[in-house]
Amino acid sequence: MKVSAAKFLSSSGSFPASDILISDEHETLTLVFDRPLPVGDAHLHLSFVGNLNDKMKGFYRSKYVTPSGEERYAAVTQFEATDARRAFPCWDEPAVKATYDVTLVCPKDRVALSNMPVKSEVPLSDDADWKVVEYERTPIMSTYLVAFVVGEYDYVEERDEDGVLIRVYTPLGKKEQGLFALKVSVKTLPFYKRYFNIAYPLVKMDLIAIADFAMGAMENWGLVTYRETALLVDPTNSSATSKQYVAMVVGHELAHQWFGNLVTMEWWTHLWLNEGFASWIEYLCVDECFPEYDIWTQFMVMDYARALELDALQSSHPIEVPVGHPAEVEEIFDTISYCKGASVIRMLHDFIGDDAFRAGLHTYLTAFSYKNTFTEDLWHHLEKASGKPVTAVMSGWTGRMGFPCVKVTSHQEGNCRVLTLEQSKFSADGAKSASDSPWKVPVSILRRDGKVERFLLEERTATHRLEGVGASDWLKLNAGTVGFYRAQYSTEMLNQLMQGIRVGEMSARDRFNVENDVFALAKAGIGSTVDMLRVMLAFADEENYTVWNDIALNWSEVASLLLESDYSEQAKTFGRKLFEPLLPRVGWDAQPGEGHLKSLLRTLVVEMLGRHGHEAVVEESKCRFEKHLNQDLIAADLRSPIYSTVVRVGDEKTLDVMMELHRIAEMHEERNLIERALGAVKDEVLIRRVLEFSLSGAVRSQDVVFMIGAVSGTLAGRRLTWEFVKEKWEHLVNMYESGSLLSRLIKFTTEGFVTEEKAREVEEFFAAHPLPSTERSIQQSCEQIRLRAAWLARDGDELRKFFTEHA
Repeated sequence: MKVSAAKFLSSSGSFPASDILISDEHETLTLVFDRPLPVGDAHLHLSFVGNLNDKMKGFYRSKYVTPSGEERYAAVTQFEATDARRAFPCWDEPAVKATYDVTLVCPKDRVALSNMPVKSEVPLSDDADWKVVEYERTPIMSTYLVAFVVGEYDYVEERDEDGVLIRVYTPLGKKEQGLFALKVSVKTLPFYKRYFNIAYPLVKMDLIAIADFAMGAMENWGLVTYRETALLVDPTNSSATSKQYVAMVVGHELAHQWFGNLVTMEWWTHLWLNEGFASWIEYLCVDECFPEYDIWTQFMVMDYARALELDALQSSHPIEVPVGHPAEVEEIFDTISYCKGASVIRMLHDFIGDDAFRAGLHTYLTAFSYKNTFTEDLWHHLEKASGKPVTAVMSGWTGRMGFPCVKVTSHQEGNCRVLTLEQSKFSADGAKSASDSPWKVPVSILRRDGKVERFLLEERTATHRLEGVGASDWLKLNAGTVGFYRAQYSTEMLNQLMQGIRVGEMSARDRFNVENDVFALAKAGIGSTVDMLRVMLAFADEENYTVWNDIALNWSEVASLLLESDYSEQAKTFGRKLFEPLLPRVGWDAQPGEGHLKSLLRTLVVEMLGRHGHEAVVEESKCRFEKHLNQDLIAADLRSPIYSTVVRVGDEKTLDVMMELHRIAEMHEERNLIERALGAVKDEVLIRRVLEFSLSGAVRSQDVVFMIGAVSGTLAGRRLTWEFVKEKWEHLVNMYESGSLLSRLIKFTTEGFVTEEKAREVEEFFAAHPLPSTERSIQQSCEQIRLRAAWLARDGDELRKFFTEHA
């Protein structure tokens, strides 16, 4: 942006700026005046010019294709965190709120949207092909929530039960793909109104699919922008996974209309107030709208486990992290702010109860409407509503990084079980730290008879007596898997738990928790990896999708670790043995009336067996793919695993066919499936071709990172992808400048390595090619590499023996 003139206008006269200084490094505009400015009300008038950039930041252009095949551009915005300053000069900080009067001058045949409804629309005085659109004044709000879009769109609309006009804008000719998001929105806005006991403050809500969009979505007040894959659902060709994802993202962004927009964090240190809360309540909303999704159980894998994994690293950070330079802001839009934030909110909600939680939220949102807050403000209102020590308990969870592992042993005294609990910081490397002060841990103990006992563990060690518990009865810490901590059981207690799992005596969330904790402890060297694999085998009769999804993720991490070993093929045999019994249960084809979760489990099973070279699955995948090419289309839920399997066993001809399918695909969702499937290719010549294709212009820049990341899943792909990223690094930085996409690319393409040599190589490359907004991601990747190297060195011999026996 260039500011060509500035003047200060007050009742004392006009004061032109004598000098205009822009600092690119500090992202500041300084105006110098020859005379002292008078104190009092005034106007600052600025003349400036900017450009529609291609970086998916600020005010930028997004390419789309019309139904007739013509390429055109829309003008759209993405201002969070600090990019409103790319579009207009402003005090671009969340606490500096203002109202906005937006006027857009644009071609008369284009849709023009902003946060508020249209106030007036007239032809441009000197060009009848253009129009001037003026919008109503916004509420007082932060700069990062301002938005405008100019382009060609269709829409579907409906009013919710409170009369709010909701529109979902889609690409031309695809309005039916907006109906599902419209259905979700019409349910969601009234749900939040009831939950917060505060009406949605605006008269309209627009949701719009943007062709080029770096984030998943953005909660601009009254005009929420989305990636196409986060908003559009094709009634025939979208998978159950995609449909669920759209419901989740819509629920998340609409929650922000209250929590973030109406009440905003004071500074980016408190970003988690926005993102952690929205990441929690989106599950509450989707559970209300779609109870058949069993979404709170899926929370275990999608948020809870991801947060625990990252927060065990030495390179993690507290939920509340000091932020200085704008480059530092982008790095905290991460798993800690979103997933750990959501997890500790869930723990707090359980600790004080839903009634007190809702009452505290209502007084908090009412007291700070159109204002800014600190984390402590929320704690104060929840503490007042509940009468519980919220501040004392929660400050340790948000103000420091990490979480505890609670080690539990027991002994029997007649008909009473006595537990001894000891908490210490859990570290991914298994290291013990005696210096860390204890957390205040809301502990819940699930008994075999279904009763739950609760207490607050405030000291490093404690004992707890449970009456009426027999010597053979199992006991489980963390009932419902609500607490943000790991549990380490004595061998006897774990064996009792496994027996309870085998006979189906506990919920899916608790079964998940036992398996996930055992895996994490083994990975950290606190437990045995071979014992962990035997625990996985004990889940042979498991039916729940989320439990199997976690087993699949954890097993995949082991399989990836062993890619460079001389027994990786024997490990694949174990993988087939693990998932093969599920195939007859789920079948290949959906049955009338079957549930959402069975669809998800079928996708998972076919994917895992295809990846492990299961002969029958490979042959059936090839057969269905051939029929697909002859218009007998693969069911939407099976396209991803079948595409990947066919590419994995295919040749150059297969790659040609897939690239042609990508070229003719009309759905963004379909193109993304193909892009990720191409990553399964094994031949080194074809791997290089896929990598070049990612930067050929055929793949949207927002999707390039994910396609390159997919290629790194094989042994050859891991090596070639890293070489490709180093070779193209300057081009990639120029494409994105900074931000979460580059951070993700670094993790995708480096975390899989398993040697100290590679860790040093990654560090040296980025030391020579520094990029401030990716520093923490680089640290985390290198820490993960060293952890994997230590894991393989520690357990490799034992694993070789185990897999050789099982092969």
